Amino acid sequence: MSTRPTVNPSLWSQDVPATTSEALSGRHTSHVVVIGGGIAGLTTALLLLRRGFEVALVEAETVGSGASGNNTAKVTALQSTKYSTLTRSHSAATVAAYASAATAGVELLSTLAEPLDCDVRRAPAATFALTEAERDIVRSEADAAKKAGLAVEWAEELDLPFPTYGAVRLHDQLVLHPVKYLRGLAAAFVAEGGRLFEHSRVLSVSNTMPFEARTAGGTVRAEHLVVATHYPILDRGLFFARLDAERSYCVAMRLHGESLPEDLSISAGSPSYSFGRHGEHLVLGGQSHPVGDRGIDFERYTALTDFAQKYFDVAEVVHRWSAQDPHAYDGLPMVGSYLPGALRLWVATGFAKWGLAMATIGAEVLADRISGAGNPHAALFSPHRLSLRNVPALVRQNTKTAKDLVGDRLSPVDEHDTAEVPIDEARVRRDGAGKKGVYRDQAGALHAVSLRCTHLGCLLRFNGAERSWDCPCHGSRFDVDGAVLEGPAVEPLPRRDP
Repeated sequence: MSTRPTVNPSLWSQDVPATTSEALSGRHTSHVVVIGGGIAGLTTALLLLRRGFEVALVEAETVGSGASGNNTAKVTALQSTKYSTLTRSHSAATVAAYASAATAGVELLSTLAEPLDCDVRRAPAATFALTEAERDIVRSEADAAKKAGLAVEWAEELDLPFPTYGAVRLHDQLVLHPVKYLRGLAAAFVAEGGRLFEHSRVLSVSNTMPFEARTAGGTVRAEHLVVATHYPILDRGLFFARLDAERSYCVAMRLHGESLPEDLSISAGSPSYSFGRHGEHLVLGGQSHPVGDRGIDFERYTALTDFAQKYFDVAEVVHRWSAQDPHAYDGLPMVGSYLPGALRLWVATGFAKWGLAMATIGAEVLADRISGAGNPHAALFSPHRLSLRNVPALVRQNTKTAKDLVGDRLSPVDEHDTAEVPIDEARVRRDGAGKKGVYRDQAGALHAVSLRCTHLGCLLRFNGAERSWDCPCHGSRFDVDGAVLEGPAVEPLPRRDP
């Protein structure tokens, strides 16, 4: 029997009372319905409520159960090597506009968090060189961030117990307890008259106005509909052709009495290492990869633990978790109308690991658009922008998707009997004209599902770190019995006989 350590809910999910909202049942109407109970959805819903709209929010699981509650808790306008990366494919004005939006997101979240019990505090953010070879990367980021208008400074040393080779630092950023923050937003939303429905996965949305969002138990009809599901669940608008999904891992550890780093630091190279602290815990994130990559296993967590143990006196690893993030082909969030010219159907996505700040300002963009107010960041975030400089990235992205879609169908199938599937491992087997995935759990029982993703039919690959079947095309994920873990898929996988 496997004895590998447990992957459990995030550090932020422990000891926080769950929200207790009922599932959607029956028929309801509202001015606005928001789909998704993360940072983007909850903030949009609360801002609209405070502007006099009647708002219903529908969440597939529970508030904070997705990426918003499974992150590194950093709220910062300095975002790894974001500015030097944007500089390569966008104008100086666009990069400066992004810095302005990111700064506004940090300050708006600070204002919203102030009355909430969510352990919010100010801290410097830093991007550092872990090796001498990374020093030029960090210098480029410092230059790009300064040109974009951020008040960054250069530092030769950080509060880390190993050598670094220079860093760019931005003071007065934020770190908080993200689940406490989300639950606080949800409580305020309900207390002020909003309607919150949890355990209510939206399965479809009507094509005509007023929009009707349908779950297994009921419907909500509204004049405006906001899709804030992290990765958009509606295929209209072709967002799946413009987004890549990336998965990252985190560990939280108790140390033997030594001091913890205060800076919100992240290394500039690949693989990157992201450092933070919460109470007595060191939080270390990294080991990112495209969703659906081949050969993913528990070593993603082991690599983080090994790195920490090399430099810190680790007493115990107490939590392991992961999350994934959609990245737009041109590096900017997509917030605005779902379709060109549509002013009733809205979307928020593409926050690329920095959603605490960027989804917050994105929510203000949506609240302004829906209420008819102007917003200085609306054009920057428009989902319908097109830059010729970024067309090659879009082509590369979709070429990879096409290869994944076709290549896995042509790959040979292991013809061994399912009885030979080892404990805590998965194998692909023939399923008539198609393929099925077979996993043997730690008790020896077999679980078999169709490997055809219920979104657009790509074949899934096993993620051994999370024990899930993941889609390399658009990022949908399913558990070993076929239940949806991540969208854009909304329907479970059909089960198969082992």
